[in-house]
Amino acid sequence: MVSQTVELLKNEIPLEQESVVLAEDAVNGLVLVDIINGFCTVGAGNLAPRESNTQISGMISESARLARVFCEKNLPVMAFLDSHHPNKPEDPYPPHCIVGSDESNLVPALRWLENEPNVTIRRKDCFDGYLGSIQEDGSNVFVDWVKKNKITTLLVVGVCTDICVLDFVCSTMSAKNRGFLEPLENVVVYSRACATFNVPLEVARNTKGALAHPQVHI
Repeated sequence: MVSQTVELLKNEIPLEQESVVLAEDAVNGLVLVDIINGFCTVGAGNLAPRESNTQISGMISESARLARVFCEKNLPVMAFLDSHHPNKPEDPYPPHCIVGSDESNLVPALRWLENEPNVTIRRKDCFDGYLGSIQEDGSNVFVDWVKKNKITTLLVVGVCTDICVLDFVCSTMSAKNRGFLEPLENVVVYSRACATFNVPLEVARNTKGALAHPQVHI
């Protein structure tokens, strides 16, 4: 599925894929974007898969594998969890991942991360984890995490490829290019550990407030 999407993009925009080897002598950080029940666990909510989905299950397995490697090496990991207040809808999507519900929690395969000392959990109430890391005092949890750990290469995985992952990466790249994230040099999106949700047209028609989002076209 990922390869089909890449081929479609290559026909529309300049796009190249390449293998990346993370240097052992540098600090690499891992960012997990929204690998939570509300987007990944069958039947967990309005934006969760309706049935078992190979793209999503593959993303979870590969993300869990990477997380184990990073934790074994005591490298910094940040996990963004989509978490919304019921009185603050996120248009154009139906209610999802409400604060305090199991929808906004990590999937079972990643719940162990909550007890790892090298892992930072950040709940966010918007698409973009960069913006969702801004505190009331103007500080930014993600920016501080990068600087504190002196991260030079960031590996990004998760869901949804075309929404929260994309928004976070774009903001991070812009901030890096403007010098706000020193010493960060590289932002890498690992396609095998990314996925998006599937809302076929026929399902969207029967779900109040839902928009069609066929996974096959993403």
